[in-house]
Amino acid sequence: MLHSSQPPVISVTAPPSTTTLTTDNPITNPVLPRKMPFTPGWSLHVTVYIAPENVDRFLAAFKPVFNKVVAEPECLFFEMYQSPQEPGRISWVENWSKSPEWFLENQVTKDYYKEYFAITEAMFTKPREFQFLERVGPEYFMVKDTPFAQ
Repeated sequence: MLHSSQPPVISVTAPPSTTTLTTDNPITNPVLPRKMPFTPGWSLHVTVYIAPENVDRFLAAFKPVFNKVVAEPECLFFEMYQSPQEPGRISWVENWSKSPEWFLENQVTKDYYKEYFAITEAMFTKPREFQFLERVGPEYFMVKDTPFAQ
């Protein structure tokens, strides 16, 4: 994780729906328009490898869990990706407000994961990969309005 000698000072200069972030970083001093506030936390990055003929079955099993996970108040962000070169390589990013320890003890142990694991783990052609990554800081954060950002 990157650290500076002093944490940046954050000032909010607009209503929450159009928040503008500025920092006292003398090198970059960015002004970044964004809709969602920066929050400290971490991300879980997961990649699974599925036989291409099983991708639709995997996604069908994944969707109910996705709907429940994104409804959790501690889940701040969730997005899934698929490799165009390897359609069976599916990755996703989850941002959480609680610690990785909390996640492992309280989140991933919820009952709604059981059926998902039972159905999907047999589809894996390679072991699941995952990483817990900490956010660097608001000076490296930006979200633009896109068709997906609502």
